[in-house]
Amino acid sequence: MTNTLFHGLTKTGLQDPARRFATLTDGRTFTYGDLDTRTAQFAHVLVSLGVEPGDRVAVQADKSIEALFLYLATVRAGGVFLPLNTGYTPSEIDYFLNDASPRVFVSSPKARDAMAPIAARAGARLETLGVQRKGEAPAGTIAQMSEGAPATFETVSRSPGDLAAILYTSGTTGRSKGAMLSHENLLSNADVLEETWGFTKDDVLLHALPIFHTHGLFVATNTILVAGGSLIFLEKFDLDTVFAHLGDATTMMGVPTFYTRMLDDARLSPESAGHMRLFTSGSAPLLAETHRAFERRTGQRILERYGMTETNMSTSNPYEGERRAGTVGFPLKGTELRITDERGEPLPQGEIGAIEVKGPNVFSGYWKMPEKTKSEFRSDGFFVTGDLGVIDADGYLSIVGRDKDLVISGGYNVYPKEIELAIDAIEGVVESAVIGVAHPDFGEGVVGVVVADKALSEEDVIAPLKTSLAKYKQPKRIVFVDEIPRNTMGKVQKNVLRESYSGLFK
Repeated sequence: MTNTLFHGLTKTGLQDPARRFATLTDGRTFTYGDLDTRTAQFAHVLVSLGVEPGDRVAVQADKSIEALFLYLATVRAGGVFLPLNTGYTPSEIDYFLNDASPRVFVSSPKARDAMAPIAARAGARLETLGVQRKGEAPAGTIAQMSEGAPATFETVSRSPGDLAAILYTSGTTGRSKGAMLSHENLLSNADVLEETWGFTKDDVLLHALPIFHTHGLFVATNTILVAGGSLIFLEKFDLDTVFAHLGDATTMMGVPTFYTRMLDDARLSPESAGHMRLFTSGSAPLLAETHRAFERRTGQRILERYGMTETNMSTSNPYEGERRAGTVGFPLKGTELRITDERGEPLPQGEIGAIEVKGPNVFSGYWKMPEKTKSEFRSDGFFVTGDLGVIDADGYLSIVGRDKDLVISGGYNVYPKEIELAIDAIEGVVESAVIGVAHPDFGEGVVGVVVADKALSEEDVIAPLKTSLAKYKQPKRIVFVDEIPRNTMGKVQKNVLRESYSGLFK
């Protein structure tokens, strides 16, 4: 059986190996033939390091075209790709490696010394991968070893249900969960998005998203690959770089922060953006006002969609038809979606309830957490997303809240319990409650509400968290209170806290 994911992603592009796959900001270009060669060489390196089908390859490296080739090489070699946020601290990486037991762990060259003892404890082979600049030698051991490797590789056969990737999501109990995604999960979603959003081989995607996250790695990269189109591959979102290359693109995928920052720049106009075929937004709620402001400035209506690590993309506003501000559209082809009450019973249209989804895009479960997996799925196979939504009379879905108090800051999921445990461990803290508060740039800002038994400053609380939590998880503000509000059952009333501090970032 063919390697479902690698073959499915590259079959269109490889029909014309000379076709451009990626353009880098330093002027380098890569064709689909180059992609085939480089992924073959990287796959040989992985095999030489002992990677066998089903083995995990964990990667915490800066965004680069080589890191993208490493992802494709991993699935080509039959491995399971495990991307890790570049903001994770060594203590966080220690947990992931011991939980996932990867055969190989790839870090940035500058982090090698810090990561060596962590990789050793997890029994993982440590290698490195850096960002190679034009005219420079390969950066990191993986790239160096690939230089002399054969240019062809017989793709390892895998079945649709075999694992292709594990992506960790923060846990409501403080323990991160590894979402297991199969070849079919990822390929079926890319195929549907290509069709839904009208992608073709003529599309050029401006890629400014990180590639350790499902949005940049799977939604953006996989969709353009399936279509046989090309990327303008940026190392990060930078306004000068975005506007320098926007004229050469036809599509762009972003998070709300991208669009709010573009709106703050005088260069955003019908002249700079009017030629674009499609702008999409996801990973966090796009304010209706941002949607309308972007249309007023450019004539373009941003297409908002809804998904999560465990399900890939589940809904989308229509490509042709009304893109309704404040909604995330309709279920994608092949995806079933329903709104249910606390017992899991479907609710009538117009009523708010839990969003549940089912389809080939939905993951198989959490790595080494069978009980957690069982608790998140209904007996008929629907996955309980933890989000609250409502479907209007025209069938558009709106996300109205999260029943697990999830905070989405800058497009990244932050689970309060993890932050609360870290704050509560600080000397002088009696208890804490972490909430998300509307933030003009990040969508939501993380706020810690703290009860202390001695005089503490905001910095006294925030400083210790800088070494234990990734930057996006760290509270942007700490507020001190005499007591945290609770209901008669003793449950913290986070809705009261959110209302009390709703204007904190205004």
